[in-house]
Parts: sequence; C-alpha cells; structure tokens
Amino acid sequence: MGHSTKRAATYADLVAASDLLIAEIIFGRLVTHRRGDPRHNRTVTSLNTLLAPLFLHEGQQPDAWIGLYRPEVHLGPHVVVPDLAAWRRWRLTPFPEGDWIDIAPDWACEVLSPETERRDRDEKSTVYAKAGVCHLWLVNPASRTLEAFERRSGKWLLLDVFRDDAKVAVAPFANLAFSLEPLWRFNSPATRAASTANRMKD
Repeated sequence: MGHSTKRAATYADLVAASDLLIAEIIFGRLVTHRRGDPRHNRTVTSLNTLLAPLFLHEGQQPDAWIGLYRPEVHLGPHVVVPDLAAWRRWRLTPFPEGDWIDIAPDWACEVLSPETERRDRDEKSTVYAKAGVCHLWLVNPASRTLEAFERRSGKWLLLDVFRDDAKVAVAPFANLAFSLEPLWRFNSPATRAASTANRMKD
C-alpha cells in the first residue's frame, strides 16, 4: 500500500486562519488555538506589566531589553507566537520593519492553558531550544506556578519553580524581583468559590 502524504503548511495557510485564533506553523503543521480566556489573558498582561521596568525604559545600554507581546517569530521553518518574548537591544538594532521577526528571542514565555500546555512543553519548547533561545518561562495559572528554564548544551535545564505569591528573581531578569500574586489575582480558590456562589444566587 502506498503511504499518503500530507502537504506541509505554508505561510499562506497561516494568514488565512481566523483572526480569532493564534496560528502557528510547527514542524510543518498549521496549529491554531484560541487567544485565551480572560484569566489567561490577565496573567499574560500582568506579567508584561511586572516586567515593564525592563522593557519600557531600555535606554541605550547594549544589554538592555526589548520586550514584545505575542510577536510573530519565524525560526527557520517554524512560525511561533510566544505570549511574551524579549531580545537584547543590540540584537534588534535596527528594529525590524516587516510583519514578523526572524531573530530568535533571548527569552520566551508561554502562559499555559489546557489547550496549549502539551504543545508548549513538548514541540514548542524543542523549537525554542534548537533556534537558540537562551531562557524559557512556563507560567501555569491553574497550578499558580512559574517554571524558569535555561538552555545548556542544547537542552532545557530547570532553574527553579515559583508558586503562589512567591517572590521571583531569576535569570534572565534576576535583577528585577517581583511577586507572583498579581498573576493569579482573579484565579485564586477563594475568588473562584465566590464567583460560583454568586452565579448560583442569580
């Protein structure tokens, strides 16, 4: 019997995807997922705000950071959209003019959801490591954790796991300490219980 061949996804396929979805090409497959529920998006926005002192006042120092929210990044044959990503300023000078960036970020962050966690941990983290991303954070609103990884010898090494309202100071932003509490402010067990009770009253 002959083997059926499936056409590799193209950038035209990605562009044609619904604007309501985040579309990526990973290992030749077009993969899509929703843009996240309000709590997921709140976590992304809160983390971006906490890191803003690094991203909004980068100055002219060569080791300063440029951070972006859900950028389209082309890494060889892969097209990925991390929830957050950052580059050393000198690596994005001059700043790209096109619709995407084809330089691997120095740091990428994925906020996990039930829909994306397996892909983020497996295929997407592999893409980041092979492309030369140095640091990866995986943030899980459900378990209220932040896992910080560093790439060493082409593999991800887990540096630390932070939980609940822990104070975070870890590479590559070890000079900026912040509490995780704002990331789950609307995702605590007490908040969920109160929300459920209110719905039952209605």
